[in-house]
Parts: sequence; structure tokens; C-alpha cells
Amino acid sequence: MNSMLPILAVDPDVVKLLGPYSTWIVMLVCIGLALVFFRPLFQLLGIVIVPEDRIGMVTKKFVLFGANKQIPAGRIIATNGEAGFQAQTLAPGIYFWKWIWQFEIRLQPFVVVPDGAIGLVMAKDGCELPPGAVLARRVESDMFQNAEAFLRNGGQKGRQAAYLTPGTYRVNAFIFEVTLAKVTQIKENMVGIVTTLDGAPLPEGQIAGRMIEGHNNFQDADAFLAKGGSRGLQPHVILAGSYFLNTWFVHVEEIPMTDVPIGYVGVVVSYYGEEGEDVSGVEFKHGNIVRKGCKGVWAEPLGPGKYPLNTYILNVEFVPTTNLVLNWANARSEAHQLDKHLSTITVRSKDGFPFNLDVSQIIHIPMTEASKVIARFGNMNNLVSQVLEPTIGNYFRNSAQDSDVIAFLSTRKERQVSARDHINRVLDQYNVNGVDTLIGDISPPESLMKTLTDRKLAEEQKVTYDTQRMAQETRQALEKQTAIADMQKQIVEADQGVGIAERIANAAVKKAEGDAASVKLNAGAEAERTKLVAAAEAQRITMTGNAEAEKILAVGKANAEAYELQVRAMGGDNFTRTKIAETIGRDKVKVIPDILITGASGDASSGPIASLLGLKLMEELGSRKPPPEGK
Repeated sequence: MNSMLPILAVDPDVVKLLGPYSTWIVMLVCIGLALVFFRPLFQLLGIVIVPEDRIGMVTKKFVLFGANKQIPAGRIIATNGEAGFQAQTLAPGIYFWKWIWQFEIRLQPFVVVPDGAIGLVMAKDGCELPPGAVLARRVESDMFQNAEAFLRNGGQKGRQAAYLTPGTYRVNAFIFEVTLAKVTQIKENMVGIVTTLDGAPLPEGQIAGRMIEGHNNFQDADAFLAKGGSRGLQPHVILAGSYFLNTWFVHVEEIPMTDVPIGYVGVVVSYYGEEGEDVSGVEFKHGNIVRKGCKGVWAEPLGPGKYPLNTYILNVEFVPTTNLVLNWANARSEAHQLDKHLSTITVRSKDGFPFNLDVSQIIHIPMTEASKVIARFGNMNNLVSQVLEPTIGNYFRNSAQDSDVIAFLSTRKERQVSARDHINRVLDQYNVNGVDTLIGDISPPESLMKTLTDRKLAEEQKVTYDTQRMAQETRQALEKQTAIADMQKQIVEADQGVGIAERIANAAVKKAEGDAASVKLNAGAEAERTKLVAAAEAQRITMTGNAEAEKILAVGKANAEAYELQVRAMGGDNFTRTKIAETIGRDKVKVIPDILITGASGDASSGPIASLLGLKLMEELGSRKPPPEGK
């Protein structure tokens, strides 16, 4: 045996440093090494060595002395020295009198619960659980490291409500079985909906247990159960974070927070709580509106924001507080999708023509009226389907039956105003404000539409012609003004010329007046002179004329007397022939023509030819002017 011991080489300097205690220290080290390498040999001597990372679980094979030789019925762990699995374990160290034939020592590693986990404990021995109970209540047992205390204090077998947090534990594996479970984590913007698996039955008429305080977000199951907490759905929720939750006690479902967007309020409909007093007033007879925390529609809605609500017991109906547009039009709806089931309204006119029209209705629900709207209709979709859709559809159908299509189109503005007033009165009865009613596209029959189009084109052409005429008139006025502006210089020059001409004329007038006065004086003198000359000349002419007249008279009288004498002497015809002959000879008149045409035989002097010749001679004589005197 000595040859099997390890050989120790001790440095002389170390021995010198330790001094007189060196021998004892070396001996203790040798004994320790021997105990490690020869543990079974030492147990033959009743010595048990438990290393520092183990615990010793003891099984007693028999009892030599004493009355308690058998474990009580129904138990598997000995607490009073009975034979069998012992509740008491051996911590790291050296133990004596643990004879190998009486005790079996099994070394067990420590139970290590890592970070991010908890240890769920299952007890194999203990008192029976009460009927209906799922989890055993906590008892003092030094975190399950003292099995004897657990059993003596009334610990119950089965799944334990208590659990082990991260750390290292000396747990007796004969009685306790430890299972690791992850720490429960709730992420940001999420809430945990808790359902407990143990506790009292739910209160009658409730879908969730009553609110229990003091259980540290369900991390203390014993506190929850001790205060009468119920199993099932819990109204209390847990927020973002890490929690030591016994998964045998609670089940957690992670859901998003309730987000009430801007422009909306959230009306809470609670299915949980006590029956509350109706605060809506005697005039409102369409449901109960209660205070916060009671069952029913809460009077105060939630403003925009995020709320950690248990949506299994609360329902939040979003009600828009901004202007809401609903379209009665095919294949067109707003982002809120409340009008996705609405379609173009088909109506029939008075003259029997069907036509379609699109309508848009703008409504507004005040924040103070949101709870009443939900209490009356349940949700916004019901408001649209039960009030808005039939009200607007029936109004326009009735309105169209009182008019033909053309009149309906031409009075669209008036009908839109009438529709708005009528629908606003109806919506006021339902705690909804009607902002406006707008008529969109109207699709009449094609034949009527062509008539309206032709009429409109004619009107537009007339407007175009009027506009062109006005443009031409404007252009004419512009050109006239331009011409006037261009002539302005000439007008100014003319005005100046007129002024100059007036001055020249005035000067000329003055000069003329002077000249006239001069001429007048000269004329007066000349007139006097002329008068004297004329008088003298007149006297001369008078005297000359008188003398000439007397001469002519005397000559005429003499000629007359001579002619008279000649006529008497020769006869009238002979005298005439004589004078003709004288005239012919004196004026060399051609009496006989170059060609003579004679008539019948007879006397030429008495025929037509003679008469013609005589007439011709008389004409020639008449056309001859007498020669001037003195020739």
C-alpha cells in the first residue's frame, strides 16, 4: 500500500520557511490526498469524504436500534432515521461512522440555474395537495435545500409554486426534481396577457378574475393564491421587461399595445367588471354608458396614444374625430375602408330614365359624442350601414322621382344644398354632425347626354363669339386710342398753329383795317375823281349819242324814204330781186350748184326748183353778217 502513495518532493526552502509546523502540514496534505484517491477504502472505515462541488445523498439500508424502523405509509423520504432515502444530505466535508454496510452515499452535483432561466421544482414526497389545487404552496425549506424542513413544515408533493432563481443549490434529488425554464420576456410596445392555471374559480358572470395586488406581476404565486386570486384570464397585464414567472402557474401571451392614432379616439367597451351606473342621461335610451372600470361602454374615450390594454376583456372601437369622407362610388373608397361596401347610387327620373350618380358625404363625430355613437351602433361600420347608406340612398331616389333628367342636371347645385340640409337634420338625431353632401359624377342616358353636350357646345360657341366680338371691340378701341395718341403731337402742333394763325389773322385784320381805311380814303378821292370824269364822259357820250342818233335817224329816214321810192318805182317783187342780185354780186354767193337736178319739162322759174333756189339764197343772205363799217 505504501508503494501506491504518491511521492512528494518538498522544497527545502519551503520547509525552512514553515519552520516547526512544516511536519504537521505535510502530514495533513498527505492525508488529504489519500482520502481523495482511496475514498472507498476510507468508507470501509466509516469515513465519507464529500468534495466541494458535490452533495452526498444518503440511503440507509437498515436500522439496528430504535422503534422507527419503517417509513410511514405514503412517504418515500425518511426524516426520523428510518431506513430508506434520507431527507438530510451531506454537504461537502468529512463524515465519520458512515459504514459502508449500513449507508450508501451517492455524490450528486449541485443544481445550477443559469442566468436567463428559473428552476421549476417538482416534489416527490410531502403532503397531498388539496382537491382542485394544481401547485403546492411555499413552505420554509431554504430554497428546497433542506428537504427535512420541507417535509416537517407541511410541504406538499407535486409541482411547487415556488421556484429557484439563477444560482447554485444543494438540492436533494431523492425528493426534488428541478426543471429549467426560460425567464419570461415582454418586448417593447407589447403587453403580456396572463392566464393563471391555479386559484379559486372565476366569479359568477365574469370572464376574468378580480384584480389582485401584491403578487409582483405574478412572480409571487403564493401571494396571489393566498389573497384569493382566481384561475383563468386575468385583468392585470404585464408590461415590457423580464419576469421570473412560474410557467406551471401562469401562461403569458404577448400582444401589441393598443395604438389609438392621431385623429381618432378609442371608445372602450368593457366585458368585465361590476355593473355600473348609467351616466348617459335620461334622453339617451340606446345603451348604458358607464364610468371607467365598469362593464359597458366607458363614458370617457381614450385619446391618441398607446395603451397597455387587455383586449380579451376590453374592446376598443376607433372613432374618427376629424372630418370623415364616405364615397358612394364604384371602385373608390377612402383609406379608412368604411365605404368599401358603398357603390354608385342608381335612381330613376320622373320621365322614367334610370341614371347613376356618385355622392360623397362628409361627417364629423365630436369626441364628446363618440361614446354615444358606439353605444348606439356598436361600431362605425354599423353607423354607415344602418344610417348613412339608407338615408342618402333613399333621399336621392326620392329626389330624382320628382324631376326629369335634364332638370336634375340643371338644378344640381340646388339639390346638393337641399340634400345637405336634409341629411344634416337626420344625422343630428344620431349624435353625428353632417359637414357637407357633395354630388359627384352624374351619368344620364347617352341620348340625353348628347342633347346636353350639343346644347353646351352651342352655348360655348356663343360665348366664344361674344368673347371674340368683345376682343374686336377692345382692339378697335385700342387702335383708336393708339391713333389718338399718335395724333396727339399733330393736335398739339395744330393747336399751336391755330394760335399762331389767330395771331397772324389778327395782325392781318389790323393791317387790313388800316389798308381798308387807306383804301377808303383813296377810294373816296378816286370815286370823286371818277365821278367827275364819269359825269364829264357821260355828258360827252350823251351829246355824242344824241348826235349819232340824230345821224342814224336821219340816215334811216333817208334810206327808208329811198326804199319806199324804189319799191314804188319798181314794184315789190322787182325790188326784192334787185336786192338779191346786189347781195349775190357783192358777197359772191354761189347761186347755181355744180350739179343741177331738173324736174319735168316746163318753166323752171315757176317750179319747185326755183322755190328751193330762192329759199337757199335767202338762207345764205340771212347767215351773212354785214361788213363792218368803213369796209
